[in-house]
Amino acid sequence: METVIVQDTDQSILDILTIALQMENFHVNSVLDYDSNFIDMIAKLKPHVVMLDYKLDGKICIKICHEIKNVYPHLPVIAMSCNSNINDAYDKHGFDDYIPKPFDLDNLYAVLRKHIPKQEAKILAKKAGENLA
Repeated sequence: METVIVQDTDQSILDILTIALQMENFHVNSVLDYDSNFIDMIAKLKPHVVMLDYKLDGKICIKICHEIKNVYPHLPVIAMSCNSNINDAYDKHGFDDYIPKPFDLDNLYAVLRKHIPKQEAKILAKKAGENLA
């Protein structure tokens, strides 16, 4: 089971994301604030991806992304935002990808699977088996 750390400052969004990801068999670790020690959390949980709430100007989120990338340069960090310019800004700040809010669940799952190849391989194998049946 793939592990995801999801951070958002809105409890209801965090709850919905957690349920949606659990439905797709992800092990979800939810974080409601920016104050958590993400480096220690990553060391302990060994997630496959980290999703961060890119709030307003994104300064805190960008700082956390840089901290993560300094210690774990290959760990995918994904920005989540309702900002209309997130598609232009995410890669300039070190994020591997972005997910626009409001969420399209198919896009959410596709972005995560893109950064978790093992998960994608399992899904393709399952679909191939269904097509043969």
